[in-house]
Amino acid sequence: MTASLAMFSVTVVVPCRDEEVNVVAAHQAIVGELGEHDVEVLFVDDGSTDSTLSLVTGIAAKDERVHYISFARNFGFEAAFSAGYKYATKPWVLHVDADLQGHPSEAHKLIAAASDRVDAVFGVRDQRDDPLLRRWGSTMSDLIARRALGIELPPGATTFRLVRTGVARRIVELRRPAPYFMASLPAVTDRYVTVRTAHQARRAGSSKFTVVRLARHALDLYVGHSTALATGAALLLCAGVIVSILAVALLGVIGTAAGVTALLFTQLAVLPTMALLLRYSVMASSRDGRALYYVRESDLTIDDADRLQLERVTVGGGAR
Repeated sequence: MTASLAMFSVTVVVPCRDEEVNVVAAHQAIVGELGEHDVEVLFVDDGSTDSTLSLVTGIAAKDERVHYISFARNFGFEAAFSAGYKYATKPWVLHVDADLQGHPSEAHKLIAAASDRVDAVFGVRDQRDDPLLRRWGSTMSDLIARRALGIELPPGATTFRLVRTGVARRIVELRRPAPYFMASLPAVTDRYVTVRTAHQARRAGSSKFTVVRLARHALDLYVGHSTALATGAALLLCAGVIVSILAVALLGVIGTAAGVTALLFTQLAVLPTMALLLRYSVMASSRDGRALYYVRESDLTIDDADRLQLERVTVGGGAR
């Protein structure tokens, strides 16, 4: 049965970092478009250094549908949506970025596509209104991931998505080396669909997705979700070591210049490969022993394991 447009129970998760120019407009747009539904709005403040948190707490004080979680520092985009998904109280979660590039007015299309046979609905941009370099980078990253490395991704999917809350939580609980949601979802369910949605340019503030950050995000996707890449890197490293040993052993035969040249070119391949494998090892080990985030402040009941415990300091018999 298709989800009813008349009443839908959903938590709108809004990750935000330094979005003081956008959070009020984001709240107005969300409740303006989805206020007829059983809606909860959950802002996740990812260590903002501006007035984002004070604005969000002010909104929450006036609108009982609004709640917030504030991190102890900047833990990253993946941590922000993970916390939102964990503490959402409604059966579905709708991910809306504070910059409103995926506008809540388009959420009706996602809701219309939800059904008993669907666990996730992803928005696919009709026409992406982003800088050319970012569009090209995303396209190349997607091609490398899906075509070259065999990573299953919903084609064209964006962070503008509607997911069953239980499924979203299960994906977060996987604790994969790279918490890349769209690559983790196929490990849990194949019941997902995509719908075309309009996309608009950021109207205020600056994007947090720099070229360097996007490149690192792509690398983490490749390393954390592709066994082919890790296997290939290990084989290349072994081959490089063998070639290096042979070059040293045959210096007297092939000559010093040729041997040094062979060693140089081998190291150019070996060193990046070692860095890649080290990155994978660090990612895998850190996900086992490090919390994804710590919450400093929230109007929700937060698990002790997720909360930054602040001890009160006692001075001269009094507390401060």
